[in-house]
Amino acid sequence: MKTTLIIGASSGIGMALANKLIQKKEKVISISRNVPEAPFSHFYNHDILSSEPLPILTDKIDGIVYCPGSINLKPFRALKKQDFLDDLELNVLTAIKCIQYYQENLAWSKNPSIVLFSSVAVQTGMSFHTSVAVSKGAIEGLTKALAAELAPKIRVNCIAPSLTNTPLAGRLINTPEKIEASSQKHPLKRIGTTEDIANAADFLLSDAASWVTGQILHIDGGMSTLK
Repeated sequence: MKTTLIIGASSGIGMALANKLIQKKEKVISISRNVPEAPFSHFYNHDILSSEPLPILTDKIDGIVYCPGSINLKPFRALKKQDFLDDLELNVLTAIKCIQYYQENLAWSKNPSIVLFSSVAVQTGMSFHTSVAVSKGAIEGLTKALAAELAPKIRVNCIAPSLTNTPLAGRLINTPEKIEASSQKHPLKRIGTTEDIANAADFLLSDAASWVTGQILHIDGGMSTLK
């Protein structure tokens, strides 16, 4: 039985992925500051941004999925240094902390995998996305560097979604008009669902992706490549 550690699985993409893995009878460990509804094998109520040590795991894990993220949309001239630091801390530095802490647990697996999350805003220049693009661009660099360093033992990949229907994106899609306007910007004429992104993460964690590493998988309704 595979065991996956999902950091940030109390809602959105993390929750959708957890439910998918649980339906496959896989073991899911969650670390989150909010109590989730899913029946995880183990749940640790922990704020990863705090100075408290991460929970100790004594068994092997087959996958790490780091889901926390931010959508800090501001005009460039309104951004302060702290905005960039906050986004980097949540999106990049804390992901690094978690990977380093649980890397030994991963090493005990036969086909270990790490899945990170970027944004379509890295590939596609978007107004008001400067801070997002900076931190998520760093995640893409981290993905490729780690994939090179940890090969052939540990695979590392990244998913770069476009706008997805999650609580994090709530204020961007909180009216039918906003949803329709955002949908029309995508070649496939809809915004993403948590299931769309969870399906991709499930694939990257699975043995079916055993020859996939160092990749940025664009699950974005065609936004990053089509006009």
